[in-house]
Amino acid sequence: MEAALVVIIITLALGVLLLAGLPVGFALGGGAVAGVLYLWGFKGLYMLANTAYADSTSFILLAVPLFIFMSNVLKNTGLADELYDIVYKWMGAVPGGLAAGTVVICAIFAAMAGISSVATISMGLIALPSMLKRGYSKDIATGCISAGGALGILIPPSIIMIIYGSMAEVSIGKLFMGGIIPGILMAVIFCIYILVRCFLKPELGPPVTDKYSMREKLVACKGVVLPAALIILVLGSIYTGAATPTEAAGIGALGSLICAMIQKRATVKNIKDALISTVSLNAMVLWIMIGAVAFTHVLAYAGVPDMVKQGIDYLDMGRWWVLAGMQLTFFLLGMVLDPAGIIMLTTPIFVPIVKELGFDPVWFGILFTINMEMAYITPPFGFNLFIMKGVVPPGIHMVDLYRSIVPFVVLQAICLLIIIFWPDLALWLPEMTGK
Repeated sequence: MEAALVVIIITLALGVLLLAGLPVGFALGGGAVAGVLYLWGFKGLYMLANTAYADSTSFILLAVPLFIFMSNVLKNTGLADELYDIVYKWMGAVPGGLAAGTVVICAIFAAMAGISSVATISMGLIALPSMLKRGYSKDIATGCISAGGALGILIPPSIIMIIYGSMAEVSIGKLFMGGIIPGILMAVIFCIYILVRCFLKPELGPPVTDKYSMREKLVACKGVVLPAALIILVLGSIYTGAATPTEAAGIGALGSLICAMIQKRATVKNIKDALISTVSLNAMVLWIMIGAVAFTHVLAYAGVPDMVKQGIDYLDMGRWWVLAGMQLTFFLLGMVLDPAGIIMLTTPIFVPIVKELGFDPVWFGILFTINMEMAYITPPFGFNLFIMKGVVPPGIHMVDLYRSIVPFVVLQAICLLIIIFWPDLALWLPEMTGK
């Protein structure tokens, strides 16, 4: 009964603080403080600060700012322009080719950056005006960028996977390997949908009329050399065991600086902007982690995980129904909370249950990441939708963005079901490599 009362108190406190406009990290921390004061009084606040500090200073989380820095440096290197030039020359003549190619570029950026914002901003500024100018439907043009950008948290390296792995005590290397095939699968599903729909209705994605020789197309391919080298450098070092994910993040950060130097974009201003953006985003992630860790520790000490387990035993549901309930919970939470906060809230409760039911926590982590990818484009608080709103022309409104992502959310759900029914798609590479 006490656990239920604690849940009610801190949930109400959390709701009030969120409605008051407080940032998610501080709202979670405020809810935790309310729970601690109810359970132990002021003497419990020391425990709260101690546990939050210990969890948020884990060595493995050092990879987070390094990957964020790498993504911010890449944003200023001009790689996006060169990649889009390849797409324009090779795929522009195909109905929907620019949109499908944009998804491919987003997948490449995902394999370099680890977060969704880099591809979303870059393609929003480069690909979107080009597609709209050539008569592409705004639903196809904006939807492919919003959904394609979200691939950044599924295709490794992924910041979300690092946070989940540190909380669930799961190998981050295995999570990275496990995300490769599902990430490629989802990108392929997006491309097939776009190409088939534009083939049936060419007016949605008219082919471009510009013609290019084979020589011009081959010369444009030089733009893929640096991205490919950086991907091989980061993922290859993890795959071969030459580096841990944290060390690979350092390699990636150095590699991104080398790319910037080769592109002659390593100016003081660009590096300064990258550092400022890294500090800002990393601070946001860490405050969410600190607040969420404090929140979940209060739930754990109050006995909430045991209460959830007892409830599942009482209902006597099959393990697949329990898994379905968890996925629905992720989807609903993704509409209103940041993925990092959702990890902190649910992992201490769900992962022990997942292990007890005989599910692989690496596979479960991939399912969670796909759900968070859906959260990035799901109204009302889809992160990528707000990024897109900041870069789209004045004639495109928020309701247009909401409408554009509907088919892509359905496609993400289909990919989620495929990985649920065929778990080897997520587990084959981790088991083969042993990483």
